[in-house]
Amino acid sequence: MKKVVKQVLGIDVAQKELVVSLGRMYEDWTPELYAGKVFANTEKGFASLLKWVNERTDQAVSLQFVMEATGIYHEAFAYFLDGQQQDVSIVLPNKMSNYMRTLETKTITDKTASEAIARFGLERKLDNWHKPKELYRMLQQLTRERDQLVLERTVLKNQLHAEEAGAFPLVGSITRLKERIILINKQEKLIKQEIEVLIEKDPQVKQILELICTIPGISILTAAIILGETNGFELIRNKRQLASYAGFDVKEKESGTSVKKKAKISKKGNRHLRKAMHFPALSAIKHDERFKAIFARLVARDGIKMKAAVAVQRKLLEMTYTIYKTNKKYDKCYLKQEKENALVVVEQK
Repeated sequence: MKKVVKQVLGIDVAQKELVVSLGRMYEDWTPELYAGKVFANTEKGFASLLKWVNERTDQAVSLQFVMEATGIYHEAFAYFLDGQQQDVSIVLPNKMSNYMRTLETKTITDKTASEAIARFGLERKLDNWHKPKELYRMLQQLTRERDQLVLERTVLKNQLHAEEAGAFPLVGSITRLKERIILINKQEKLIKQEIEVLIEKDPQVKQILELICTIPGISILTAAIILGETNGFELIRNKRQLASYAGFDVKEKESGTSVKKKAKISKKGNRHLRKAMHFPALSAIKHDERFKAIFARLVARDGIKMKAAVAVQRKLLEMTYTIYKTNKKYDKCYLKQEKENALVVVEQK
């Protein structure tokens, strides 16, 4: 009988259910998917799933639970597994999408998705996920709540403008709209205060945020959004992966001489991150010579201002990751110094 060297449970997560597939790798590197089932995405379902898995796996070989980062629906199960000291890996959605394209799967269902995740886990060496700081989760919740308030206020302001500009404006309607806008302003102020209090309580996170804020255009609020949405860059291993997670990765289609579509960003990522980088990029382009030059060069090459602005957004986001990893503040003279050092080396030769 062949020896099992690796075991993986692939989990396709939905709002109400977990579709799972069990797989194992033998010592001759032959993979096998041999069991699957559907469980409720509840605490009772988690316990049933764990019991089912233990009955069908070799207890002498470690088991890896692998799932996609699907919004918020995977979080409860991930926290449960972490509390049970299980090995958990959470994969970014774009990674799984790219992997599934390599398979000969013609029909995508929850079952085939869980099988693909199991295969992915068997073939790759994945990092274990660990519960992130509570602060990052709270920052995500608060910044998303604020974003929703800002959207509501924009709608109300548009309604107020339409009402005031109408031929027969209603005084009562105008008063109520203004009161709701005032309420939203107060709530937004309270959220900002809560964010500030949270940051003050954690000196380490406060230091990280202050370093990130040395980047042109990045404010404390933007930095808080970035850390909240990435869980302190928990699943990010490099700048390219971060850009892909945010949906800034470039998608293009070219085949022979007949098919050639314009390259564009995928937008298959975290929209909160993309949205957060919009105004910082405009500020950096306006006030920082380096980003102003990048923007001008891209506009001169492509003639599309929006495309150039998006490139700056991506550059800024990647820079936050660099600052986080190096624990050094942004140095606007860094590139200039590097060029001068290179010239000195050449002259010495």
